[in-house]
Amino acid sequence: MPAGSSEPVVTTWAEVDVATLLRVLGLPRPDRTAVVAVDGRSGAGKSTLTARLVAAVPGSAVVATDDVAWHSSMFGWAEDLRTSVVEPVLRGERVRHRPPGWVERGRPGAVTVEAGRSVLLVEGVGASQRVLADVLDAAVWVQSDVGAAFALGIERDVASGVNGDRDASVAFWHAWAVAEEPFLEADQPWQRADAVVAGVPLARRDGLLWRPPPSPASSPGSRA
Repeated sequence: MPAGSSEPVVTTWAEVDVATLLRVLGLPRPDRTAVVAVDGRSGAGKSTLTARLVAAVPGSAVVATDDVAWHSSMFGWAEDLRTSVVEPVLRGERVRHRPPGWVERGRPGAVTVEAGRSVLLVEGVGASQRVLADVLDAAVWVQSDVGAAFALGIERDVASGVNGDRDASVAFWHAWAVAEEPFLEADQPWQRADAVVAGVPLARRDGLLWRPPPSPASSPGSRA
């Protein structure tokens, strides 16, 4: 992690299966769609973990914060996510939302979530930020080595061409880091995480590594 960060360093990880993680997160809920944030630094492995959770929970849906924030504020999209996606989902409604950047730049399609999903997974940097805590049922923090995640993210973007060539991708990631680190340090989402899961470079294909949450006796309480 960057020098001076207050994120706790996990040095001892325990093995856990996806089913156990789902139980800790209270998924799925019997009464309504559960909303769960998968948060972590860029390139940490959030999308990989999210895909594993989706595969384990029938009827789940995913919204990426990158889509809500597309060509808009890097981290100023929380209110749009809340009012246009999460709150309608919690009311049992179908979502078809065109974020401001989509409208302004003529991007086709929409962010969609069908009604009656079992779980909505909100994935992205800042997905569990403090101003959204009251509409989240649970949150996961994916801890990563920043240097490894940074390098992996650049290679991923170069391969996809999302930011142009390598020089453009490197420039984008440096600009992103300048915004990401102070945002995370101010918000400290790891403090509110219901589970911490190992991301890059410790993420495994055959299982998960995690820091178990505190026991109920020592925990300050969970979200209702």
